[in-house]
Amino acid sequence: MTASDAIDKTPPRSADLAYLVIREGTKWTDVFRLVPGRTVTIGRAATNQIVIKDERASRNHAEVFLTRGQWTLRDLNSRNGTLVGGDCVENDYALTPGDVVRIAHCQLAFVHDINEAFSAEISLNKQTGETGDETVATTNGIPLSDSNVLDFEGQPTTITHRRGFTRFLRQSNEEGVNLHTSEAATSLCRLAFELAKQTDIETAANLALDGCFAGTRVDAGALLLAPYDLPNQPTVAELEIVASRTLSEPSYLKVSNFLATTVLREGEAVLARNVLEDSRLGSPDSKGDFHSTSVICAPVREANRILGLLHLYSTQESRVPDPDDLEFALAVADNVALALKNLHRQRELSENLSRTRTEVAQLRTRLGAESELIGSSLLMEKVQQQIDQAAPSRATVLIRGESGVGKELVARAIHCSSPRTKGPFVCMNCAALSETLLESELFGHERGAFTGATDRKLGKFEAADKGTLMLDEIGEMSPSIQAKFLRVLEGHPFERVGGSQQIKVDVRVIAATNRDLEKAVAKDSFRRDLYFRLRVVELLVPPLRKRPEDVIELASYFLERFRAETGKRVQGFTSEALEEMTGYRWPGNIRELKNVIERSVVLSRNAYIDADELQLSHLATASESGEISAPRDSYVPESLSEVERRHIARTLNAAGWNKSRSAQILGIERSTLDRKIKRYDLLPGEPSR
Repeated sequence: MTASDAIDKTPPRSADLAYLVIREGTKWTDVFRLVPGRTVTIGRAATNQIVIKDERASRNHAEVFLTRGQWTLRDLNSRNGTLVGGDCVENDYALTPGDVVRIAHCQLAFVHDINEAFSAEISLNKQTGETGDETVATTNGIPLSDSNVLDFEGQPTTITHRRGFTRFLRQSNEEGVNLHTSEAATSLCRLAFELAKQTDIETAANLALDGCFAGTRVDAGALLLAPYDLPNQPTVAELEIVASRTLSEPSYLKVSNFLATTVLREGEAVLARNVLEDSRLGSPDSKGDFHSTSVICAPVREANRILGLLHLYSTQESRVPDPDDLEFALAVADNVALALKNLHRQRELSENLSRTRTEVAQLRTRLGAESELIGSSLLMEKVQQQIDQAAPSRATVLIRGESGVGKELVARAIHCSSPRTKGPFVCMNCAALSETLLESELFGHERGAFTGATDRKLGKFEAADKGTLMLDEIGEMSPSIQAKFLRVLEGHPFERVGGSQQIKVDVRVIAATNRDLEKAVAKDSFRRDLYFRLRVVELLVPPLRKRPEDVIELASYFLERFRAETGKRVQGFTSEALEEMTGYRWPGNIRELKNVIERSVVLSRNAYIDADELQLSHLATASESGEISAPRDSYVPESLSEVERRHIARTLNAAGWNKSRSAQILGIERSTLDRKIKRYDLLPGEPSR
């Protein structure tokens, strides 16, 4: 409930003071001052000054106003009526100090002095039968539907006590504790520990019933639960018996619809007498309906949501439950609700953990498959041997090779073969960002470090802690970032951009480049000390034209992959396509081969891919265009035909493609030169290799 009040700051006269002291359940919750000239509306709608959050209250239920010097209550044709002293208000009712207005579950005491609220509480207790924290509700004190519904031999079913919250689970400053309360609290503590250890709902339900039988004067009962993921409050029909038990009778007797509906609607535990129970769920030996002397029905609640009911009853006149048993049962129901919440949370966590483990295993399998280098040539076997040798160490690795040869796959293979395989593998392209953004991406930044830095961001170094950081295009890094990067490689801590906290990480760095770092060092565009720090272990990935025997193997791999993705029924390549791919020089290396196969599979209309469907380019290779050369101290094996082709091309370019002069320089006949030009497919203006 919410209530707002505009209180004048000027001290009012004593005769003008009037208040509505609002009470919910067993507690006073708010005080609302009545101001002359202002009408106070009461109801369920949020536009009222006093809002009652109860479905039994009408949207605009009642109003209080001052007329002829008298505060008056008026019912606004509400659905369930407005009560004062047990009488329903039909016309305007003049309020007198001490009157208690009842709307749904809420009581409002009208007083001129706040201290009169205590006397109003006494009056309220007299009207509703309350004594302390427990409420004795008789036929005159509760709605007719709650007091006299089922009749057995002329005796009405009567709810004698209600409890919203148990004192066993409430903090108390009272010094005196009786023996019965102490024993009950001890039993509840032991029961709570046992419930917390259970791993299934059925066992927890039976344990709760055992605790109720030991701590209360009942000899039969059951725990009824609704589906846990039910979005709304459950109905009686949606409750299912999880566990039931009887000590004397042959079978458990189902809770009456009256009691179950009352508890589900009110959200309070009740103690009732003269209840006519339903024996239809009993055994075939049951003899019709059964009259129990006393019944306890407590809600199993999680926050404001009801999960089910705890139903207990006594069949013996010598074992009659009392209000203390009602509180004990309510405390057990609250502990059952907590156990249910923990069980469902554990189940969710277990399912999420299992799902996560499955996804991680799938990702590791996929990454492992992607990190497998395809190729059976001698050059690839040599690369694989170097990977196996470099992987177990912590040494920094420098991977060199033309664009598209698979440097990232080599780096991932090193990571997967290293002791850091369970750690993260973080890859970053240094050429894709500006100097400022590159520093932020590598080392992170603090909030407010620069325009747009609205939150703290962890850098790639922190993200790769206990794992591997692969930096592609390392030659594009600016000199200022190179200096900070070198310090981190040397094991020194670093700071985020705009921060002062020293951060130290355990990261293995793998760098890759297709640039000639030696030339960059000679031009002072790349730090000499960083070059030597990166070049601890150097791997040279050969271009695809140096290992033509791997072309068909790679093409078949990509064919299978894209055939599965597209659903095309492509079975393979024609002999002309295989010859074309084998003789092609692949300037884009494996990346170009992958794209060529993907395009051919997508556009192919036949069972076999033909040569004209490959659509190969006429670009020069990277070494021919001068983008990269092998390190000076490294040797790249070449065939005699490749050496001859490059030498003839250079001679022709130097002679301005004067064939006679070129033949004279080469020491061969002009006709021989023409045959070699045709053989090597040399063209004027083509860069020499």
